[in-house]
Amino acid sequence: MHFKTSKFTFYTALFTAAALVVLFILLPLLRLITLPSWALLLKALSDKNTIVSIANSLIYSFLTAIIALFLGVPLAFLMAKGLFGRFEKLIETVIDLPLAVPHTVAGIALLFVIGRRGVIGAFFYNHFGIKFTGTGAAIITAMLFVSMPYLVDSARDGFKDVSAEFEKASFILGASEFATFWNIFIPLSKKHIESGFLLTWARAISEFGAVVILAYYPITAPVEIYDAFTQYNLSVSISVAAVLLLICLTIFLLLRMVINRDARP
Repeated sequence: MHFKTSKFTFYTALFTAAALVVLFILLPLLRLITLPSWALLLKALSDKNTIVSIANSLIYSFLTAIIALFLGVPLAFLMAKGLFGRFEKLIETVIDLPLAVPHTVAGIALLFVIGRRGVIGAFFYNHFGIKFTGTGAAIITAMLFVSMPYLVDSARDGFKDVSAEFEKASFILGASEFATFWNIFIPLSKKHIESGFLLTWARAISEFGAVVILAYYPITAPVEIYDAFTQYNLSVSISVAAVLLLICLTIFLLLRMVINRDARP
């Protein structure tokens, strides 16, 4: 009886804590969605600047996730195999550093690399007249810097979960390193890679701090929300935020459904 009472108390405490966390996240989001009237939402959806800003966020963030996929997966594989040796911990720390750095600091740091007087930006500007700041390339750079760790960490965990026996069997059957990577590691880590892709995309869509320093224009949805808010146009700010939230929620619910469907045996 005492055991059952303790068990009940234990799980009641756990569910209470879980409910508080869910409410803490869900309540502001629900309030944001339900606050603007349908008239305000329709007005926001019919406004050209709003449509452009949301489209920019979705397109640039998706391109960011694609780039992260092609660059991050090879890095994650090398990390999972422990091929960096004594530098393993250093590499892991460097990869995760953007998660801890304030994003305005990240934007300033990137400015000194790709800005007109930056290490790379100065070369392209002085020799070819190419300017990165204030362009889509700058937005993608900012998004990539802050979101790349999500894909690398997720893919690395997936590769680590692949049994060494599968790799040995592949080599015994005469498969090359690339064939083993492509036919064994990628399929068995697919769910982790897809989850990392989604997290990267989601993080990139919401990026503001680094983006606003490198490229106020072409304007993205978070910058549009901030711009409207600072101009005391709260109705526009709320409407754009609500529309962006609804679009993101719809996209990621659909993608999660696809991933879960593919994961079923």
